[in-house]
Amino acid sequence: MPIEQLDETDIRILKALQADGRLTNVDLAERINLSPSPCLRRTKRLEAAGVIAGYRAEIDRTRVGLGLTVFIEIKVGRHSRSNADELTAALLAIPEVVSCCMVSGAADFLVELAVADLAAYERLLSDRLLVLPMIADIRSNFALRVIKTAGPLALPDTPPPKQPSGYRSSSVSPAGPV
Repeated sequence: MPIEQLDETDIRILKALQADGRLTNVDLAERINLSPSPCLRRTKRLEAAGVIAGYRAEIDRTRVGLGLTVFIEIKVGRHSRSNADELTAALLAIPEVVSCCMVSGAADFLVELAVADLAAYERLLSDRLLVLPMIADIRSNFALRVIKTAGPLALPDTPPPKQPSGYRSSSVSPAGPV
């Protein structure tokens, strides 16, 4: 569902659930000034459309023994779709990977890991990453202090204005100026 299809009420629902994903439907409806039935319908529609991708608890890493956050930059040896797919699958299979992006720049992938300590990272690096044949280089950056993790998305207060039917976002078409 593109943001153009969201209205102000949808955005209020999303903001409220980002702040507290455990809200009951009744509490959510009260918070956004909507009756419970339409609130539930809208929430279910946002879930079905994949706008709300899921609900989860935010866990303090250090309190569960994962006191070291490592950001690794991975460079692949030969760029190909199969290398990217194989590396993606390998990274998805490593539970310590908490986020991963294919990026442009000096590295090809930027990966965030949460591990217990330096020894745990060294084992993961040696046993799970350096054995992957498509990896040419890995650079590690250790977080000295975690400032913010998994923050809420900065949603607009209102959706962007809807464009009229047939509207073109550019004044130049492939065939020349419009």
